This record gives sequence, structure tokens and C-alpha cells, in this order.
Amino acid sequence: MNNELPATVKLVAVSKFHPFEAIEEAYDAGQRIFAESRPQELSAKVKRLEEIRLERGEPGYMSDIEWHFIGHLQTNKLKMVLPYVSLVQSVDSVRLLEAMNSWGAANGKVIDVLLEPHVAAEDTKQGFAPEEIYDILSRSAEFEFISFRGIMGMATFTEDEAVIEADFAGIRSIYDRVKRDFPLLSSRFAELSIGMSDDYPVAIRHGSTMVRIGSKIFGQRNY
Repeated sequence: MNNELPATVKLVAVSKFHPFEAIEEAYDAGQRIFAESRPQELSAKVKRLEEIRLERGEPGYMSDIEWHFIGHLQTNKLKMVLPYVSLVQSVDSVRLLEAMNSWGAANGKVIDVLLEPHVAAEDTKQGFAPEEIYDILSRSAEFEFISFRGIMGMATFTEDEAVIEADFAGIRSIYDRVKRDFPLLSSRFAELSIGMSDDYPVAIRHGSTMVRIGSKIFGQRNY
């Protein structure tokens, strides 16, 4: 899969609903970034890796694995996610952002995040209106334990490529405006996480730096 992507695009393997053995297999094939969407599942997989290290007597086994969180994160589940992940891709509310900042202050950890706008047609998708994102970033100094790294977005679930193109163009325009209007954030604000198994080629055309791929790596999910 990595061979299909430009060098500028990171591959995030969406391992949710798949067993840890599938992660090991992908890791052995060279994959390093894995994404989960449920706090309990992420926590269980982290613990399973710790168990394997103890069983093998290899504390450094898979030491360079990188976990991302891509699901809707409830504020009462932060302790199941934030100690383990290098990036929370799915920050979709001010309330969550404030809770994460408080957790970071209490635990001495700066948390890397992507902000998630809502541009797709489905009402079920979470996310900020574009103006909310600009407002948050205009007062980014209030979030001392948050590092704003970019934008994550999803296109409408449809086979109409014109709709997908429009959604990704809208997400890209938010990203571009941030880069233009917030130069002090610009060097760190470098990730545009758009594109999944069915639409990543379109996302790459719109400047994606990170694609989230599940079924093309692991096959269909085991629910």
C-alpha cells in the first residue's frame, strides 16, 4: 500500500475491529502508524503489546509503533487514550479541547491534535463549522497543553465523485486559510488528514498529507 502513495503522504492503518495479530503482521511488513476509534479497544491493544513484551522478554518489541485516535472521543474516556497516542485526529468540539487541555496540564503532556470540520452532507458526522476553527486558533495561546497540527476531515459517503471532490476542496480551503491567516502556527500546522480506502486517490489530488486506510490493508472488519 505504501508503494501506491506519494512520498509526502503518510499511511495510517485503521486497525479498529481487527485483532492485534493483524497489527503485528502489518508492522512486520513495514507499517508503523495505526489508528483506533474506540477507547476501550485502543487501551486493550496497548495492554496486549505490553503483555507480549513481557512474554518474550523484549521490552523494545514494536517500540516505534505510533498510535492515532480517529473516533469521537468522550471527555470521560481521556485517560484511556491520551497516555498512549501521538495524535488525536478527531477533535470535534471546544468542550473536548478544553478537557484535553486540562488533562494535559494535570499530566504534564502536550497533546498533538487535528481539528475536525464538518463539511459532509450527513447530519451524523461530528465537527466544527469553519468559523469555529478560526476562532479556536485565534486564541490558541489559551490551550497551553495542546499543539494544533492540522485538519482532519471526511467526505460524504457517496459514489458521486463530484460530491467527494467538493467536500475535500472545502476541507482543503479551511486548511489553506489557517496556513495563510495564522503564520505563527503554520510551521507546526502541517497535516491534512483526508482520504480513506474508497476515496484516497481523490484526497491526494486535494493535497492530503495523511490517508486513513483500513479495508485495503486488513480486509473487511470483524464486527
